[in-house]
Amino acid sequence: MKVASRATQATLVKRCVCATLMPNTPGAIMRIRTATSSDRDAIHEVHWSAFAEDEREIVARLAVDLLSEETTPPTLSLVAVTEGIVVGHVAFSPVTADGIVDFRGYILAPLAVRPDHQRRHIGSLLVETGTRQLSGMGTDLLLVYGDPEYYGRFGFSADVAESCVPPYELEYPFGWQGIVLSERGIPESPFTLDCVASLRDPALW
Repeated sequence: MKVASRATQATLVKRCVCATLMPNTPGAIMRIRTATSSDRDAIHEVHWSAFAEDEREIVARLAVDLLSEETTPPTLSLVAVTEGIVVGHVAFSPVTADGIVDFRGYILAPLAVRPDHQRRHIGSLLVETGTRQLSGMGTDLLLVYGDPEYYGRFGFSADVAESCVPPYELEYPFGWQGIVLSERGIPESPFTLDCVASLRDPALW
């Protein structure tokens, strides 16, 4: 499989991704773009407002930390913007596989949309845009730890993630899912994953 070079990956990550009309909001345009350091406060607010009281601080901090974390391949952070306001955010950070040198994996975390903009397909647009971008970067596997009913609509499956041993013990193992993005697939035998520094907190798992 031909894998995009690091220079090409950097170009893909910096690129403004797309603009589209918002469903259920006539005339409003939703723009998905790469997040920048100037979005830090807005990203924090998105996650703080979207998550429950017992989760909001740790998740909001994670989202902001990932924005400035330098990784190879690069961490992808996207925001959804309408009328100049950041209303949604998603991050995709790389994971490595123990003993597999050429493995290209990512994990989707976190994802949030402001409560006053939910049920407008903004989360779906963020996930789908990021998945397409990762596929273009030569990513083999995308993982997520979340609601199977929600992420199943994008093709995520617990069966795909079965051979992928997460970095920490999972509180809700049924939420561990994956989707294969490359033709070469992933090894069938179990392999252990490692994540970026911002995700190395057992409380997140």
